[in-house]
Amino acid sequence: MTELEIILYLVGGLIMLFIGAEGLIRGSSNLAIKIGITPLVVGLTVVAFGTSTPELVVSLKAALLGNSSISLGNVVGSNIANIALILGVAALIKPLDVQAKVIMREIPIMIGISLLLLLLLLDGELGFIDGLVFVSGIITYTFVNVWMARKEKSPEVVEEFKEGLKSKLGIPVSIVLMIAGIGLLILGANLFVQSAVAIAKMFNISDAIIGLTIVAIGTSLPELITSIVAAYKKESDIAIGNVVGSNIFNILGILGITALIIPISSAGISYIDLGVMLFTAIILFPLSRSGFSISRMEGALLLAGYAGYIYYLIPK
Repeated sequence: MTELEIILYLVGGLIMLFIGAEGLIRGSSNLAIKIGITPLVVGLTVVAFGTSTPELVVSLKAALLGNSSISLGNVVGSNIANIALILGVAALIKPLDVQAKVIMREIPIMIGISLLLLLLLLDGELGFIDGLVFVSGIITYTFVNVWMARKEKSPEVVEEFKEGLKSKLGIPVSIVLMIAGIGLLILGANLFVQSAVAIAKMFNISDAIIGLTIVAIGTSLPELITSIVAAYKKESDIAIGNVVGSNIFNILGILGITALIIPISSAGISYIDLGVMLFTAIILFPLSRSGFSISRMEGALLLAGYAGYIYYLIPK
């Protein structure tokens, strides 16, 4: 594979992943609303899971091709980038105000799940039982979230979901969108993983490092764009909720589903990488408690830490 082909596969694969995810979300959301599911539930389930489909299909494809280090590196690297890179950039644009409910519930859950991943990897891989634990966790987490959202819902929140998820498409069009979205996701994942493996071979670096860097940052671009736009609009709760929710789903959903299908080896992923992931999750808690906001200075420190970590990963 030539350098030009690698670039085309990488960029083309990413574009297909994002367009495919958008098609799947739009089609499935409209279909769910058409058959009577409330917009609030659709927003917390179909849309929430749909935004993580690029990471899911890339991790599955990599694992099935025998490059499970890319799968694990993708999740570990994405979780680090989501906090250190994405929230760092967002906080530089506008200081992020943290909602008390996020602090009290979501961030501790993210920390606990990150610690659980580290413990389950002590034997060197995630197997079927580990995957079952994670998938059970994401199902429970989703049901609890939907139940609490219904319990705590305000008229403003309900109206916001109704406006954002109006069913404007017919059932046949929704089904076509879903099928087209899934097709683009599969094709995009194939191109993206092929280019990632080719880059690793070209520069003689491990699949794990490619997963921790290029693949992780590439699949996290939607979260980056969403959080930057949210910060610019002073919608800090969206920026932080987007990142914390994505990190929880990355571990429970993506690694869980992948491990159910094929074991995921931790070869190439060091305890330093896992430790950095856990540290970024833990440090978000005191940062978010300092005046219930993440300041520009704290955002700059997060970015500096991420730059230092990437420098550490680059082969010397």
